[in-house]
Amino acid sequence: MEIEGKKAFFTRNLLLWNKKKNKRVMPWKGEKDPYKIWLSEIILQQTRVEQGWEYYNRFLKAYPTVKKLANAPEEKVFKLWEGLGYYSRCKNLIATARFIAKEKNGKFPDIHEEILALKGVGPYTAAAIASFAFDLPHAVVDGNVFRVLSRYFGISNDINSSAGKKTFTSLANELLQQKQPGIYNQAIMDFGAVVCKPQKPLCAICPLKKECVALSKNIVEELPVKAKQSERKKRWFYYLIVEHEGKVYVHKRGKSDIWENLYEFILLETGKANTIEKIRLAPLFKKLTEHKAEIKAISKLYLQHLSHQTIQGRFIHISIKKTPVLEGFEAVSFSKLAQLPFPRFITRYLTESGYKALER
Repeated sequence: MEIEGKKAFFTRNLLLWNKKKNKRVMPWKGEKDPYKIWLSEIILQQTRVEQGWEYYNRFLKAYPTVKKLANAPEEKVFKLWEGLGYYSRCKNLIATARFIAKEKNGKFPDIHEEILALKGVGPYTAAAIASFAFDLPHAVVDGNVFRVLSRYFGISNDINSSAGKKTFTSLANELLQQKQPGIYNQAIMDFGAVVCKPQKPLCAICPLKKECVALSKNIVEELPVKAKQSERKKRWFYYLIVEHEGKVYVHKRGKSDIWENLYEFILLETGKANTIEKIRLAPLFKKLTEHKAEIKAISKLYLQHLSHQTIQGRFIHISIKKTPVLEGFEAVSFSKLAQLPFPRFITRYLTESGYKALER
């Protein structure tokens, strides 16, 4: 079949599958409110649908409109986001909500270029909002779309390269159903999620199999082509939970590193893994424990993989008798910890260690 016929076959059969066979259910599916669509798309960046579902409902309950989100205390929003990771998304969520509330009087922009200009909104998210909320003809290109198109058309371009992204974006817009772009966009993403899956795709029942290049050449598992990411940077965090008179010391992380605006305990970061004996020799540790002090607990090793970093470390709970001098830190009760937003690396320890106040 010639290329134009192949494209027409793709769009026609995809939409037919969507109408008759697509049973995928999500709370934001079919939504026309741009605020709700935007919220769902920001949450789903780097997040599985199953996990994002719970957070989406939680956010809508707390902040049903963009103005309510814009007026919310920043710390409360970060606390609600806790556990989702990639906290720059939450920072951008707040900034964009405040921009729309103040500069747009709470009205979400309905022009693609203006949507794309919003903080935290990239080409995919802009296309999703534009097509779902306003029926504007802009094709979404996410992991599902890359996979479906690369297999069906047999495209071996690296999806992480700028040339590859340009190729797939151009093709996706050629295939887009102009009259119902939102329905088409949702259909191709659903198709990639439930039929043309990353592993064990359902080729036997695929309505596109007749024209699928990858299937005919037996290279389905080889596509899409994705260049390997560079090795993650390794970091070692040793947190000192310093307790004095029933309170522990925390502070808010700064802007030049991961976990911006989240809270943490006193941190000793080392260039490599260390024994507790070596941690005891650190000047800060020695200063904190120079008077009567007791090490109450030493945690197991904790590990968290971020997009470009791997964090490993332990938590050392120390009880001291003398009030410490710690610039930039505040003493809070254990019950107050439940109200503060922490990175997942820390909340895992606190929950597993019996700090029940942190459990939702």
